[in-house]
Amino acid sequence: MRLILKILVAPVIMSLTVFVWICSGLLYCSAWVFGLAGTVLGIFGVLALITHQVTNGIILLVMAFLVSPFGIPMAAAWLIGKIQDLRYAIQDRVFG
Repeated sequence: MRLILKILVAPVIMSLTVFVWICSGLLYCSAWVFGLAGTVLGIFGVLALITHQVTNGIILLVMAFLVSPFGIPMAAAWLIGKIQDLRYAIQDRVFG
């Protein structure tokens, strides 16, 4: 019975491993694009605040935060970590 469970779970573990690997690579490759976009949006946000366009400045600064390393990329890294934790939990439970 335990052998059948190992055979059934092995493809799930392998697919989760490949998924985490691909997502980590995509996150790593897109980090500099998001960093550049966050910098440009932050500069434009500050310039909009200086020119007394407060609403546009705040919108641009919020967008800059979302594409900065503390916004959407951090949420993606957290999600990748949770998927990897799930893979390790399944692997430890089935394979001992």
